[in-house]
Amino acid sequence: MTITTISSREFNQDTSRAKKAAANGPVFITDRGTPAHVLLTIADYRRLASGGDSIIERLGLPPGIEDVELEVTARRDLACAADFT
Repeated sequence: MTITTISSREFNQDTSRAKKAAANGPVFITDRGTPAHVLLTIADYRRLASGGDSIIERLGLPPGIEDVELEVTARRDLACAADFT
């Protein structure tokens, strides 16, 4: 996925370029350098709006990673005196 950033002026002058760029990923449209709008394809919008993706898919992690177990052991030696010598 490619993220494209264009100014409002560029968007107004070349809308077709922004539409073509949206086929490869979101297009951020800026006002005075600050992102103000995002242009997406309708397929991307519907996918995001439906909430069909899991957080794993949204983060781009490989499928099956949610099944990994993490073992964390409790630490007892959290604090110790500082040595200022």
